[in-house]
Amino acid sequence: MGDNMFADVLVELKAKRIDKTFTYLIPNNLIDKVKVGIRVLVPFGKQTLEGFVLNIEKDKDIDYEIKEIIDIVDEEPVLNEEMLELGKYISLKTLCNLIHAYQTMLPAALKAHKNFNVNKKYISYISLIDKDYIPKNDNQKEIIEILKLGNALKSDLTKISVSSINTLISKKVIEEIKEETYRLNSTNSYNDKRVILNEDQQKVVDTVLENKDTFIPYLLHGVTGSGKTEVYMNIIENVLKDGKEVIVLVPEISLTPQMVNIFKSRFKDSIAILHSALSDGEKYDEWRKIERKEVAIVIGARSAIFAPLTNIGLIVLDEEHSDTYKQDNNPKYDAIDIAIKRAKTYNCPIILGSATPSIESYTRAKLGTYKLLELKNRINKTMPEVKLIDMKEEIKKGYRILSKELIDDINDRLSKDEQVILLLNRRGYSTTITCKECGTTIKCPNCDIPLTYHKTGNKLNCHYCNYTTFKPLNCPECNSKNINSFGMGTEKLEEEVNSLFNCKTIRMDIDTTRKKGSHERIINDFRNKKYNILIGTQMISKGLDFDDVTLVGVINGDATLNIPDFRSGERTYSLLNQISGRSGRSIKPGKVIIQVFNTDHYSIEYASKNDYNSFYKEDMSIRKKLKYPPYYNLCLIKLIGIDYNELNNEASKIKEYLNDNNYIVLGPSPCTVPKIYNKYYMQIIIKYKNIKDIYNKLKFIVDKSKTNTKISLEVDLNPKKI
Repeated sequence: MGDNMFADVLVELKAKRIDKTFTYLIPNNLIDKVKVGIRVLVPFGKQTLEGFVLNIEKDKDIDYEIKEIIDIVDEEPVLNEEMLELGKYISLKTLCNLIHAYQTMLPAALKAHKNFNVNKKYISYISLIDKDYIPKNDNQKEIIEILKLGNALKSDLTKISVSSINTLISKKVIEEIKEETYRLNSTNSYNDKRVILNEDQQKVVDTVLENKDTFIPYLLHGVTGSGKTEVYMNIIENVLKDGKEVIVLVPEISLTPQMVNIFKSRFKDSIAILHSALSDGEKYDEWRKIERKEVAIVIGARSAIFAPLTNIGLIVLDEEHSDTYKQDNNPKYDAIDIAIKRAKTYNCPIILGSATPSIESYTRAKLGTYKLLELKNRINKTMPEVKLIDMKEEIKKGYRILSKELIDDINDRLSKDEQVILLLNRRGYSTTITCKECGTTIKCPNCDIPLTYHKTGNKLNCHYCNYTTFKPLNCPECNSKNINSFGMGTEKLEEEVNSLFNCKTIRMDIDTTRKKGSHERIINDFRNKKYNILIGTQMISKGLDFDDVTLVGVINGDATLNIPDFRSGERTYSLLNQISGRSGRSIKPGKVIIQVFNTDHYSIEYASKNDYNSFYKEDMSIRKKLKYPPYYNLCLIKLIGIDYNELNNEASKIKEYLNDNNYIVLGPSPCTVPKIYNKYYMQIIIKYKNIKDIYNKLKFIVDKSKTNTKISLEVDLNPKKI
């Protein structure tokens, strides 16, 4: 075919069974412009689609009519060589289509979507061209006098007169200059609090820096308040001096503002932020800052691991035990896995930090896969006093929500102008609305779960499909008016606190943080002491640092133990230990009161003593007997369909196909929530030692499922939730 050039293009298709590239001819006018990693417009059947160029070659042996690329979308690649390889790695590890891997890695503005544009933001300046022009009126005179001093913002000059500006532009006396700007621009002034590291911190810093040009995964096990962030910053400072770049991951969006402010105090504006709460335009701007090498540090939640840095010298994952590092929807990648892969690529260290490392990570450190670093003491040398309260006894005395000791201690702290954090592991006003006459619990019509009552708006809401209805006056079954709310939520707790104490409270949960910037506002208002008590869910348990918080109360401390998951003990220990770490972080002594019904569970006992090693040994012995990670790996196969019988038949066929002596297959069984949005959910769990034993079978099941239009299938290797 002569000297023709061809491109292999990966397009986004609705048909999930198609996972391959298509070959297109590169027209002569685009030969110098088409590069590997850019997006192009291509004809596909009767459609025009966007796709990524994965390969370019000369003189392909093709015996069919081939279509031409219509046009390019990008001048420069949106996927560099490393990112192209990383996408293939994700596709292999999560059994997803390659296009889904690439789409997940990129911000919306750079995904392969047709007719989707994110505009760049510009600021308009006015510049004086004709200095000899004689103004015709006072407005023109004022505008010209300002411009003689230098360029001015158009928005400032329009306050004088829009018509005068338009006239002067048309007469070529002045001109408008547009400059690209970023949506997230820092206007803060930062004060860096330089801290002299203690001996333990310095030892950790020195250990990492001794091997800073080598891939070593470190597990930094440091108690809450031991100064892990300061350790990260000292290492980062050193890495930046070598001209290298850094990624810092935090598990929750709520932690990002605090971490960014701490880092900006040291590193000024050399920081980009990436997380899901940013608008498409903000993400696009931050991405371009990184590509243009205007920043050297990227901070963000899970997706920030894909930042297009090209000279990484360090990756830090704070609170590495968090479930949020694992993506819930396809592709179900684990940010820790991706971080380790990227650290290997750049031959640099990676630090996984936590006060409560995951059982799997701590085991890897014990086996030598990770190198263990420890900070065993708080900076202020004193851990908070932890008190367990048995609520079975308190209820007998008439204290149903807050125990007597917690009430007394809150009053004491308020009298000293100190602050209190109350953590409840639930959201919503109360869990359910139930009829006391016939026992009917009001459920979602689409999902097989009770609706949650939110007092604001007097509404019942399904937290799975978002179905909403008003609270009924009568029971829908027996018509009784004796219907009440059971359970406990953050709204109800806030109401109780406001009735008991003369103070200002603020709530931080998923309902109060929906609006943009609300995380940051709540944290800053509480830090500035506009409020005395912060009430919240799990999102307040990690990483937040307030000098005046001297009391933490945990309501329903053992609620997480009731979740049917082998990790519930680990999650309970972690939650209690992390929230305890919010108390007494400065010079004032701290206290923690944990209210539970189950005082003798090992996770609660060891959390109250801050004894991770004893907890680890106990949990490991249970996991060994029950063949759970880290002794075995897990795979979760989830099947979703509208017809329960069809779903059950399909699940049974898969189970039969999987049966093998090399691994254990459990199920099929209904999922914890068996019905969501009128679809049934079933699961099969595989416990295996070696991925080679099951990988080809899983690949076959996934490929086969792509042709099934009635039932969808998801495979999750090493799931965080079951």
